[in-house]
Amino acid sequence: MQTVTTLAALRPATEALRAKGGLALVPTMGALHEGHLTLVREARKAAEHVAVSIFVNPRQFGANEDLDSYPRQLARDSALLEAEDVALLWAPSPEEVYPEGYATNVSVAGVSDGLCGADRPGHFDGVATVVCKLFNQVRPDMAFFGEKDWQQLAVIRRMARDLDLTLPNVEAIHGVPIVREADGLAMSSRNAYLSADQRVAAAALPREMRDAIARFVAGDTAGTVLSELTSALVTAGFDSVDYAELRDGGDLAPAVDPGPGTRLFVAARIGGTRLIDNMPVG
Repeated sequence: MQTVTTLAALRPATEALRAKGGLALVPTMGALHEGHLTLVREARKAAEHVAVSIFVNPRQFGANEDLDSYPRQLARDSALLEAEDVALLWAPSPEEVYPEGYATNVSVAGVSDGLCGADRPGHFDGVATVVCKLFNQVRPDMAFFGEKDWQQLAVIRRMARDLDLTLPNVEAIHGVPIVREADGLAMSSRNAYLSADQRVAAAALPREMRDAIARFVAGDTAGTVLSELTSALVTAGFDSVDYAELRDGGDLAPAVDPGPGTRLFVAARIGGTRLIDNMPVG
């Protein structure tokens, strides 16, 4: 595996890989877990070569969020990727991605509104900006993202469509189903922040979401189900619930009642950790 840290070295390296077959990109912020490795394996099924980026993007963290404490373990991550036969690791510094005088921002309206967009102002501008740059830096034939961050995936797809990015088409942006722990909790780098007791309590998130979906299917009123879902999470040990909402899975428009294509989205806080999840309804 070739590790590259500068744009000057990246461009010839990716051109050489593309000349030898298709190139897939898996963007990450590091602290890799089985969910990330699943993305890599799916990418390897679809392309001759896989590039992975590791970049903790400062522009998608808010003023009171965990940028400084976000886990950084490049040596461990590099070993995991090499074992997965990744061809190239793109690991730039913040100064390489955002050089002095950098002044451009990408903002995607609509799909970035509400949900995490409401609780994390500017977050999706940071996501759209860095992913746009990654696409232009690596110039992959396709890219793979986890569906745990469903709203993020919707933002990236809309951005790629609207800006006519270098990917062949928006269908080249692949969503990969959520990888879960044995107790159902969605895998996340932030799970490492949880204490032992918090980790046990966190399993209530997917469990209560599944129960809520069963009630939707049985015909219970959406408002009542969502209210009781919020209460159940607090009773289980969560400190607060940022949102528990039904949304259309495509354009993320709010849904009054569950129907075809509807998804349940939840974000809840336990200790200092914010966990998110989403599931299809029906």
